[in-house]
Amino acid sequence: MANNRRRWIKLATAALSAAWLGLSVTPTPALAAEKIVVFAAASMKNALDNADAAFTKETGKEVTVSFAASGPLAKQLENGAPADIFISADTNWMDYVAGKKLIKDESRVNLLGNKLVLVTAKDKAKPVEIKQGLDLASLLGDGRLAIGQPESVPAGKYGKAALEKLGVWASVEKKVAGAESVRAALALVSRGEAPYGIVYQTDVSADPGVTVVGTFPADSHPPIVYPIAITSSSKNPDVQAYFDYLKSAKAVPFFEHEGFTVLKR
Repeated sequence: MANNRRRWIKLATAALSAAWLGLSVTPTPALAAEKIVVFAAASMKNALDNADAAFTKETGKEVTVSFAASGPLAKQLENGAPADIFISADTNWMDYVAGKKLIKDESRVNLLGNKLVLVTAKDKAKPVEIKQGLDLASLLGDGRLAIGQPESVPAGKYGKAALEKLGVWASVEKKVAGAESVRAALALVSRGEAPYGIVYQTDVSADPGVTVVGTFPADSHPPIVYPIAITSSSKNPDVQAYFDYLKSAKAVPFFEHEGFTVLKR
């Protein structure tokens, strides 16, 4: 009896030890890879979505993007919103975050260029010659001109500058419907809430109901430049690879397909 009891205790102890050892060597599941977080100008949505999908397919690394006007995105960064990369639709907002020490200055690069266009509903489209003294007020009639808010939306800033250069702004200023982003301005035209709008050339493909009726001369506004930079707060180890990808030849087709000019560096 005593021998049987000792044998049982020995076997039970061995079983518990084996179970404990088994638990101790079971690998801990790997932590989910941290997503790369990007703050990007709204006008980049189509091109960047496609580029990101290709990057994820190639590398397995996931990217999440917050699209909005550059001004509000810059303010979000200033208020501590977490992001790894900022892509602005103008240099002024990138200068702003640089002045606040929110980006790694050495990473900053001018990535893309764009064009400014006048759009209307496709079923009402007639070419408009955009020149000095353009009678845009008559074209608008009782309607509104959809543009991004010039104070915070780069496309609105460029639009106002172009209209001032052409001697048109004073005649249409009270007819302006300021939108929170360039895509919001595009939507106003698409929905028939504004007969005309000023947006980037690259935005037009996002809405089949809208078409270009005129292109603003390049010398009527400051150069449209999209700078990109890594944020100072980024700790994601995959950010540099993604950043390099957006600057590489692999990403060029996605940008050019939407009408962007890829700037030489």
